[in-house]
Amino acid sequence: MNYITLKERHRAERDDYPQSTSLRLHRALSWLDRAEQCEDDPDAQFIFLWIAFNAAYATPLDDEPNALERRRFTAFIEQLVHVDEQREVYAMLWTAFAGSIRVLLENQYVFADFWRYQSGGLTESEWRARFARERSNAQKRLANSDTAGVLSIVLQRIYTLRNQLVHGGATWNGGVNRPQVRDCTRFMAKLVPVILNLMMDHPHAAWGSVAYPVVDGAVTARKPARANSGKTGKLRELPRT
Repeated sequence: MNYITLKERHRAERDDYPQSTSLRLHRALSWLDRAEQCEDDPDAQFIFLWIAFNAAYATPLDDEPNALERRRFTAFIEQLVHVDEQREVYAMLWTAFAGSIRVLLENQYVFADFWRYQSGGLTESEWRARFARERSNAQKRLANSDTAGVLSIVLQRIYTLRNQLVHGGATWNGGVNRPQVRDCTRFMAKLVPVILNLMMDHPHAAWGSVAYPVVDGAVTARKPARANSGKTGKLRELPRT
């Protein structure tokens, strides 16, 4: 699966989707398309793939910290695995990436508490104890073929790399984090199309309200609004691409 095959399916079926699901897919597919054009730039490809994933699971935002964001995509993964009747996610995890997942889970550089230790927020013994607990938890889930549990743990590790890149904590095309970028990009390049295909299989599942819905007047939103006007924007039709 790739952008072209998924977009062709989306065009053919979108009129039967709830508008919020179609908008999620439209946005996610646009970022997948861009990611597939960046095979010679793993940093950019990884960021675009994460945005595609984020577009698929995002719900209306608030000011909560990163812990809530992780809970959001964990809940999304649980829903995804629940509707995965053909076990596509399972096959991807346990066939294509079983070895890579174990390597990723052993990598301290994508473990958030390792960086909290580096910034003085934890002691060395504290981060090492947490790393050992996480590793033990992951190994139990691996042994039990717990697809949702393993995928959630893997994505939490990948989220750490996402934060490092998006917040400027790494050099573009730097040599230090190449193994993490390479492995995480390869994983996300397989995962995102599987996710979008499953969402098309189950467009009426409870994917939640979409974040930043398209509204009338969005282009002119910078004009000051009159106080107590009582007017709200209306949802616009989705772009037909």
